[in-house]
Amino acid sequence: MVKFTIDELRKQMDHNKNIRNMSVIAHVDHGKSTLTDSLVAAAGIIAQENAGDARLTDTRQDEQDRCITIKSTGISLFYTVSDEDLARLPKDVPRDGNNYLINLIDSPGHVDFSSEVTAALRITDGALVVVDCVEGVCVQTETVLRQALGERIKPVMTVNKLDRCFLELMLDGEEAYQNFCRVIENANVIMATYTDEALGDVQVAPEKGTVCFSAGLHNWAFTLTVFAKMYAAKFGIDQDAMMGKLWGDNFFDPKERKWTKKNTGSKTCMRAFVQFCYEPIRRVIDAAMNDNKDKLWPMLEKLQVKDRLKPADLDLMGKPLMKRIMQTWLPADVALLEMIIYHLPSPATAQKYRADTLYEGPLDDAYANAIRECDANGPLMLYVSKMIPTADKGRFLAFGRVFSGTVQTGQKVRIMGPNYVPGEKKDLYIKSIQRTVLCMGRRQDAIDNVPCGNTVAMVGLDQFIQKNATITGEKDVDAHTIKAMKFSVSPVVRVAVECKNSQDLPKLVEGLKRLSKSDPMVQCQIEETGEHIVAGAGELHLEICLKDLQEDFMGGAEIRISDPVVSFRETVNGTSDHICMSKSPNKHNRLYFQAVAMDEGLAEAIDNGEVTPRDDPKTRGRFLADKYGWDKDLGAKKIWCFGPDTTGPNLIVDMCKGVQYLNEIKDSCVAAFQWATKEGVLAEENMRGIKFEIHDVVLHTDAIHRGGGQIIPTCRRVLYASALTAEPRLLEPVYLVEIQAPEQALGGIYSTVTQKRGMVIEETQRPGTPIYNIKAYLPVMESFGFTGTLRAATSGQAFPQCVFDHWDMLNSDPLNPDSQSGKLVKDIRKRKGSKENVPPLNEYEDKL
Repeated sequence: MVKFTIDELRKQMDHNKNIRNMSVIAHVDHGKSTLTDSLVAAAGIIAQENAGDARLTDTRQDEQDRCITIKSTGISLFYTVSDEDLARLPKDVPRDGNNYLINLIDSPGHVDFSSEVTAALRITDGALVVVDCVEGVCVQTETVLRQALGERIKPVMTVNKLDRCFLELMLDGEEAYQNFCRVIENANVIMATYTDEALGDVQVAPEKGTVCFSAGLHNWAFTLTVFAKMYAAKFGIDQDAMMGKLWGDNFFDPKERKWTKKNTGSKTCMRAFVQFCYEPIRRVIDAAMNDNKDKLWPMLEKLQVKDRLKPADLDLMGKPLMKRIMQTWLPADVALLEMIIYHLPSPATAQKYRADTLYEGPLDDAYANAIRECDANGPLMLYVSKMIPTADKGRFLAFGRVFSGTVQTGQKVRIMGPNYVPGEKKDLYIKSIQRTVLCMGRRQDAIDNVPCGNTVAMVGLDQFIQKNATITGEKDVDAHTIKAMKFSVSPVVRVAVECKNSQDLPKLVEGLKRLSKSDPMVQCQIEETGEHIVAGAGELHLEICLKDLQEDFMGGAEIRISDPVVSFRETVNGTSDHICMSKSPNKHNRLYFQAVAMDEGLAEAIDNGEVTPRDDPKTRGRFLADKYGWDKDLGAKKIWCFGPDTTGPNLIVDMCKGVQYLNEIKDSCVAAFQWATKEGVLAEENMRGIKFEIHDVVLHTDAIHRGGGQIIPTCRRVLYASALTAEPRLLEPVYLVEIQAPEQALGGIYSTVTQKRGMVIEETQRPGTPIYNIKAYLPVMESFGFTGTLRAATSGQAFPQCVFDHWDMLNSDPLNPDSQSGKLVKDIRKRKGSKENVPPLNEYEDKL
């Protein structure tokens, strides 16, 4: 029975001290959706018996079938917490009554869908990191943690699948303790690496109450608080002191009744965690699984659990009995809720330190201050992080978070897209919101208005928002946008799609538009050749996108899909032999350029946002001078622009001294540079890591003879020529593959990786288990069918996870048609409908 109404929810939204916005993040298959069920069941939305099996937040049929989460799903939950449970709430955590509202987003764990995780993290303030107690911290756990800390999101952690320790591995207490320690330590290493000063110390520890131990499938969990409360009364000591004793090197000898810091060697001396937490659970589970009810009932009476069981429960046997006893004794929702309420920040707290990383504009204007104060009466600032397809085909809900002000049904708002520039009309719409609704997993509930600090979905804005946008009040004309999200993966795998029946072409075009809206990461574009290209993060991501395209957005119309194609990048490996010169068509203007390979690491710094066109010029100049040895003035004043798309990892740098009219051709050169870096000279792929230096220009004195029509083609030609004379090279994308497998499968893994041009970079055995963790680099080009080949070579024992890692240079010369790069260039040009060979240099420049 649902324990709350929408009116109660709405009333609670005004008390932002008692709101928690949180995401559930983890590696694939570590139990996020199963664990989320416990919280959903506690709010009465599903029956307690079904928790763990229902996976309510997996809303799509293919999610239920495949048993993986594909889209992140939001749900709002309302709880009334007793005074007793809030008694130990830290003094610095403000509260406003006993009712709590938790806006929870369950996100996918598969690396191909990590853009969904980014979208979820942007609109939440805390994260529950779920880690499998057997598999430990995996590659995707690290990726999502890094993303969370980058967004200044506070983590708490749960060590999940504890039932495996008791039922499957039969670990003794000390082994299990060491295992948990290792998992927590590995997570803390990552948190310490990526932490941010504004967040403070985010490392987790069981004795602080920021680590929970859970078995999501059986719906039970505990933090040390549960046991500390029980034993503090027995030993007559303070609960906090008892919590400190229950973790770490604290041993207790019941015979001597003494606490020590070392094991005394006596048979009765045991580690406190093992003796007081692990062993009691193990005894209860063993008795229940073996149907030893003579032993079980007295134990349950001591624990005061027997009275809370229903009469029907007493007749259960084996696993169902064990599940019912454990969820009655240690209910998962109590432990998780305590951790969420005590240790995750409310919007009022979190927005104080998150405002600086969220807002693009001046950090002291009215909008930044309203976000910082989480002011419901301030100007509206709302960020839409994703578009959710609705049940009626073709429409989308704009799902996001209100950071300041209040959003309401019928309100007229300014919709600012990612390319909006304050003061201009580009990418700006002024429209009314038809309805505001609340996301409740599989359904939506209408609500009149939503104040700041909450998540909201809006109807009627889908024609004006492509993937994400900032929404503000109609009259707030001087508001800046909220920063765009940074994704940890890039869409490097592409396929071409076409309809089998030419009459379906309008359906395909419309379907691609909708697909592009429905996924934060997918890119749909039309090449000059007329091909419709869909680009995704990996094979699985593409498979799901194409399934959605065909079934949901094209009404089942049949499509043909090409073999996957990989995006390359073009770069240079040296410096142009000479300064290249190109004349304008009217022969009155000359441009002298040279291409230079960028300093190592600078392209990555631009990708990561450490160097951007929006930086303060002096700060940027200092950074480039300190880290890459540039001249301070060069980095501050002489960078004309970044490209492609004004933010990419290529630069135009002005090296001229005392040239007339130079600034008048700047716009034309920038336009040519954006064009040239978007479609490189070798294979019309994006350029990467090239610094173009302007050494001289000779311009006609009359402005009419040096307009865009004269300068743009000239500049593009000279950029191509300088790239061709500086040892051009191709860069291919490379995955980092993490494989988990037993020792006997290692041979098969090595041979498969080598066969696919991969390289193993690390091999570590997981302590206390026969499982090995192998990390390898694998070119994306070779990754198609890699999973299948690997499973065949290792009899299905190896499980790979691929994450895009870096761009790797192909050393062969792309201008030699017989080399590996040359053949690739030929294939790409052929596919794109260009001339087969790269045109000779004299087509690009006039004279060297």
